[in-house]
Amino acid sequence: MHALGVTDDDDADFAAMIQFGDSTIRLAEIARQSGRAVDAVNELWPLVVRLEARAAGGRAERDTTILLGQGRAALGVSLGTVLPEERLTAAARWTGKALVIAERLGDRAFLAHALRMHGNELRKADHVGAAIARLSRAVAVSEDREGQGAALALLARAAGEHGDPDLFDLAINGYRERLDNGGGRGMLFNPFTFREIQLRGLIATGRAADAVQLMRMDVPDAAPVAPQWHVIERVTAGQVLLAARQRDGAEDALRTALVAAEAHRLPHQIQRTIRAADDGGLAGISAGGRAAVQRLNLQLSPGQRTSS
Repeated sequence: MHALGVTDDDDADFAAMIQFGDSTIRLAEIARQSGRAVDAVNELWPLVVRLEARAAGGRAERDTTILLGQGRAALGVSLGTVLPEERLTAAARWTGKALVIAERLGDRAFLAHALRMHGNELRKADHVGAAIARLSRAVAVSEDREGQGAALALLARAAGEHGDPDLFDLAINGYRERLDNGGGRGMLFNPFTFREIQLRGLIATGRAADAVQLMRMDVPDAAPVAPQWHVIERVTAGQVLLAARQRDGAEDALRTALVAAEAHRLPHQIQRTIRAADDGGLAGISAGGRAAVQRLNLQLSPGQRTSS
């Protein structure tokens, strides 16, 4: 009936929601990038649920479909920030559903964004081969320098975790070239993020000595663009310091990461900290991390359990 122009009382309310839906997604992204990913999930979930219901009822206008795709992607990324590793497949499912819409819309910019986000969530969910395929395509699809840089950043991360030094070097060098051609300010495209990705990739591809040398020579000249990147960098710094046999410095870096990760409710980063501490024999950090994960799990509300 709706396809024939027959409307009901719900349409006026829904038109208002469409009008403000884009703002809701943008504000949720700002909240996530400000270290408030739980708030982002709480804002996005009601919007996405209603859009899903609308689409399931056969009301999939183009504006609705675009908003649904954007909402799915934003929700998946936010869930990927606040969920522990054993539940990250839920985040990848949402970004995957966003990619399904992106493939149909013919919007190249949104397709590149969806490929980047889905590829990264697949990596975090330990589907690294699939992640590399999506991220390689994202590099090809992205038309602007920042989009290409962000895709190369995530591809470098995935290549490192896959233990592929050749692909890592190719991606990190492409990232550097684009960064050198002009300043980057995006969350994934900036000097601070570049340095962290390079350090972690060198460690992951068996070049710990190179990572240690880089960390000694290279002093960060920029602040992280988001609180979670400070946490990510501190865990990586701890790993490099352990490789350099600087146990005290590593312990300080990992303790800082642990406190900040719990404050910002980042269980995945706490789990990274635990693994680094276990590898370095830092039993106190490991125990503190496991206790922090338990506390965060207890904080998950029933609504968030449903959304994951």
